[in-house]
Amino acid sequence: MWWKKQAEEWVNAGPLLQWFQPGEQGLKLAEIAGKTITLAQWNGRQFAFAKKCPHAGGILANGYIDAQGCITCPLHHYKFNMENGRNVSGEGYYLKTYAVKIEAGDWWIAL
Repeated sequence: MWWKKQAEEWVNAGPLLQWFQPGEQGLKLAEIAGKTITLAQWNGRQFAFAKKCPHAGGILANGYIDAQGCITCPLHHYKFNMENGRNVSGEGYYLKTYAVKIEAGDWWIAL
């Protein structure tokens, strides 16, 4: 049935050190289970979300994380909470986010 949400599947995205060095903050594109997503690390926390901004398709890995920990799109500077995808700059868009957990040094992402 089209209205039922598909069950999430936890996918091993590889070692944390494969994506970020200790203490490194930033954004990276990753190919996980055939899907390109953005990985982020900020203030010791890990996040995963859509590759593109829901407004105009800007590649979010080309943006930046602001001082409040929000991902900022490189095209029109729309800002999103990396944890829940909520648009914090007021435009009303939502960013697709994925749950992340780190186990035994590996990224696990719920796709």
